[in-house]
Amino acid sequence: MGRRMERSARRGLVDWRVAERIAVDRVRNSQGTLTAYELAAAEPVYAAAMREIVPALGVALGTELPGIVERCAVVAREDWVRANVATFSQLIGKIEGDLLEQVVPPNAGFVKASMAIANRAVSTREFGYLLGFLGQRVLGQYDLAILSAESTPGRLLFLDENIRRTAASLDVPLNPFRTWIALHETTHAFEFEAHPWLRPYLAERLERQLTSLSSGVSLMSRDAVSRLGRALRGRSSGQHWMEGLMSEEQRREFREIQAVMSLLEGFGDYVMDEVGRDLVPDVERISRRFHARREQRTGAERAIMRVTGLDLKMEQYKQGEAFVTAIARERGAEALRTLWRGPETLPLPEEIDRPSLWVARVLP
Repeated sequence: MGRRMERSARRGLVDWRVAERIAVDRVRNSQGTLTAYELAAAEPVYAAAMREIVPALGVALGTELPGIVERCAVVAREDWVRANVATFSQLIGKIEGDLLEQVVPPNAGFVKASMAIANRAVSTREFGYLLGFLGQRVLGQYDLAILSAESTPGRLLFLDENIRRTAASLDVPLNPFRTWIALHETTHAFEFEAHPWLRPYLAERLERQLTSLSSGVSLMSRDAVSRLGRALRGRSSGQHWMEGLMSEEQRREFREIQAVMSLLEGFGDYVMDEVGRDLVPDVERISRRFHARREQRTGAERAIMRVTGLDLKMEQYKQGEAFVTAIARERGAEALRTLWRGPETLPLPEEIDRPSLWVARVLP
């Protein structure tokens, strides 16, 4: 029986089919669900917006993005869930073998195998609820298999059900809001597709971080658990609770990745407002209301975001946009192009909050 339990435990850390079913059930009947006909009817609207966005971005950013218009789609929440189950399973798959060796070593026995199976059941539900939570909130996504060995270009996915609901809650016109969101996601395509070095650079660091974390599953300490408790209560010691799981070297790599992600998100927010001035009617009002909405979250939402690390994502938007805005004001459009010259011109962790340090290092 022990050997049978071990074989079952080694099937994986997450049952992705069950996680997908949980998430799909949560998004299927959520508010604002559209029929397949209504989703299809929105596709020409986004296609028309993209035909304006791509050349405008090409002029503003000094590069062309051929083919991206043909790689965009309006998707239902369920389809977004399925696409991201594939992404999460790929990420977890990179570390699954090492973790299972630690959790269920050979001849682990009945008790350890039973605990691993119980943990899989919990993890499966957690991923299901997380994807269900995000599937009702994400507006658009540049879908790129960052850790894939194949250099397949990404796709732009628009969740029109969420976009319509958000536009209505903000009381802003729908089509300009669609264009504004599409601007942000198309900027992500520019970041990766106009700079082929960025994808392998980021993938190598993400994979190294995942491998490093998976090699020490026992790093979860009482101190880290207490940090999570303080985070849930809204108290902070200046360090994210997730960093409590890491060694000093892991924290350094984590912060380097966070700096790059802050640039990616902040650059998208900066561009959607700057280029949007010529493309999106009343862009200032849309931007103001949208950013105010980001700050207005329920206590439950804030707790979910702290536990899952999504609060870091929100911080990336703010820090990154402030950094990019400061660079543009001080040195202009040419300095923004310098950001993407290569790995050596990306901001360091300490430079995201102090753009003058980046200017002194890169543009003395």
